[in-house]
Amino acid sequence: MIEEFYFDKSSNVKGSKSLSHYHSFLEIYYMKEGSCKYFIDDKSYLVRAGDLVMIPSGVIHKTNYDSPTHVRWLINCSNEYVPKSLQDIISNMTRLYKRSKLTEECEVIMTKIEREYSRQDEFSSEALKGFIYGLLFLLFRNCENQEQAVYSSPLIQRVILYLKENLGGEISLSRTAEKFGVSDEHLSRTFKKQTGFGFSEYLNIIRLQKALNMLKNEPGKSVNEVAFICGFNDSNYFSYKFTKAYGVSPRSIKKLKKVVKNR
Repeated sequence: MIEEFYFDKSSNVKGSKSLSHYHSFLEIYYMKEGSCKYFIDDKSYLVRAGDLVMIPSGVIHKTNYDSPTHVRWLINCSNEYVPKSLQDIISNMTRLYKRSKLTEECEVIMTKIEREYSRQDEFSSEALKGFIYGLLFLLFRNCENQEQAVYSSPLIQRVILYLKENLGGEISLSRTAEKFGVSDEHLSRTFKKQTGFGFSEYLNIIRLQKALNMLKNEPGKSVNEVAFICGFNDSNYFSYKFTKAYGVSPRSIKKLKKVVKNR
């Protein structure tokens, strides 16, 4: 298996939902047939056949399929497969490329990637890198006026901004609903419909993401301090949720950063 590169072409039936996720790889998602609602960071997008979605590493995203059937191509790859000229700016690139003159070219490249990935010989890694380079340059050169956000309720956008700005505070569904002048039930139902996440689920994810960033970039802070700053009053619970989400403990992250720094 080629390291740090994953390709999958699959189909499913109406009502299927992907696992909510966030990871350290670039994700490229191409909708071959059908449609879905794609929540990315704080916006929802309607993705139809011929559309391509690009998600930088570490960005929360989730798909919800509503068409009778769908076929999609999915690529996850590390920075090794991303041109150096794009690595620092890729997080600001357009995330949704609508059906356009790009569709035919994208499908040609994706088909080549599928064929090469199934071959997997000693040349495949470099060949795949070349195809991904070509795809990314194609997208970057045609990013003007491509992004179209839909289903982004003003209420949920304001709520998400509030959550991100107050992660260390005492946040609950009921308090947030009261702040925005709606019922608990309305906020819970609307949040789930718009994002695909439950309110507490999303809050937990963005708290853990902030914690990961702090552990990597603020070595002077202890695990307990990071937990408290990110809204976790119980450091043991924080360590449990962090390890479950990232596969390593918070203390392991700090130790790794210390080793790298001392080299």
